[in-house]
Amino acid sequence: MNIFSPRKRSFMVAALLAAAALFVACNPIENQSQSATLLIVENMLGIDHLGNNVNFLESDVVLDDASGPIYVADMAIASLRASSLNPNPLLGVSQYYNIQLTRYVVTFLRSDGHNVPGVDVPYGFEGSATALIRVGSIVDFPFIIVRQVAKAEPPLINLRRGYPDEVLSVTAKVDFYGHDLANRNVATTGYLPVYFANYADLAGGGGLAGRGLSRILRQTIPR
Repeated sequence: MNIFSPRKRSFMVAALLAAAALFVACNPIENQSQSATLLIVENMLGIDHLGNNVNFLESDVVLDDASGPIYVADMAIASLRASSLNPNPLLGVSQYYNIQLTRYVVTFLRSDGHNVPGVDVPYGFEGSATALIRVGSIVDFPFIIVRQVAKAEPPLINLRRGYPDEVLSVTAKVDFYGHDLANRNVATTGYLPVYFANYADLAGGGGLAGRGLSRILRQTIPR
């Protein structure tokens, strides 16, 4: 004997569908976000000491000039993709699935566990960001990964003053934060190896960091 009336069965089916939709929309991967969109780091690029785009960064801690030392910030590029958590959403995707990037946080880590900021590694920092990442697309986002001021502080200044032949190897951990256009938070993390040293400057002035900076910006192509 069927104890449920047709009306009750319809109500139960509707409730189950609503619960299933809620489960799909929840995104526990991204810091307990309720967004239906994933923010993904597809790739991260830095520059080598010759200014070529590579999957690491060789950071020149100082540029020698007749007028004195010059400190230049280093850039990197993160290729960020927005993807629907459900590959085939029941009602399709809308503009509310798109991601607005708002900020990023850089932290430097050493493999030996010596991670005291200002002693073992440069201080971490937070930067503002503005980029719209549409679902199914990739955006190349250029950003500062090593600040100018970090090169005038320990431990980087030590590479110029007392230990010019040494290389400090760290990993830059970059956390990207934003929200979908329904204002639900998303986040993701990328990593880039960084090698700090007092690299030899190119003849003719301008410096390696400046040339690499120009190149990495020129090669940023919107998709």
